[in-house]
Amino acid sequence: AGHRLDTKASGVMVLGIGHGNKLLTDLQNCHLSKVYTVGGLFGKATDDFSDTGKLIEKTTFDHITREKLERILAVIQGTNHKALLMYSNIDMKTQEAYEMAVKGLIRPMGKSPPIITVIRCLQFALPEFQLEIHCLHETQQYLRKIVHEIGLELKSSAVCTQVRRIRDGVFTLDDALLRTRWNLQSIQNAIWDCQLKVKTEIEKTLAPEDKSDFHDAEMAQAADS
Repeated sequence: AGHRLDTKASGVMVLGIGHGNKLLTDLQNCHLSKVYTVGGLFGKATDDFSDTGKLIEKTTFDHITREKLERILAVIQGTNHKALLMYSNIDMKTQEAYEMAVKGLIRPMGKSPPIITVIRCLQFALPEFQLEIHCLHETQQYLRKIVHEIGLELKSSAVCTQVRRIRDGVFTLDDALLRTRWNLQSIQNAIWDCQLKVKTEIEKTLAPEDKSDFHDAEMAQAADS
């Protein structure tokens, strides 16, 4: 398995088979962002930041507006953008940095704390809201905590109702196989369908010495399920 999902999350999880395990490692070394839709509910707090946790408190939320929420999201994104630049170890005044920014290649190429590159509100209907979050090096529990902290910043409280990964690097929901299609033919088709995009991303991002030998990997097996 590549980037795992915990028991309360759903969505895209990438699996490697055979040589695909080496390709998974190469993709992880690319430090590609993942995209989630995250549901939230204002008005209560729990011990694990989820709506199924033990209730700790209830709060009012009528004062919250979409504009106030979006201002908090802008602050979060701005703070994380500074962290992204710091951990990318790139001199932003160079031509190389400009070219990398244009290609969307500015990312921490090593260990870093969780970093949110994009966070925006998709839906807002009090007390519920839904966010889209692009991030690196996160856990699903970290995303639930973000919802909790947003509630506090808005002088209320909030719990997470859903964490769904809709993209993991080059893989999207369109690539994913539902459980009902976990059979040999569907998995083989998924491997072939995803092979080119995996090869393209690794060749674009990694230095030559870090890349897999794709000449020997024409039958590479990397399935998204």
